Amino acid sequence: MNRAAIDVEDLLKLVLLLIIVWLVLEIVGELFGVLFGLLNFAGPVIGLLIAVLIVLWLLDWV
Repeated sequence: MNRAAIDVEDLLKLVLLLIIVWLVLEIVGELFGVLFGLLNFAGPVIGLLIAVLIVLWLLDWV
């Protein structure tokens, strides 16, 4: 039974791949955080626009 069957280079490649995946997930998380921050600000504005469209539709102006 050989427990050390993996080469050092292969182990380093695996660690490098895991670090790259971790960095990509951090970047994607930050981008979604910025996007959700903008949507938090735009939420009331979108609600107001929907209310205006409903009122205009009820008044047959749309």
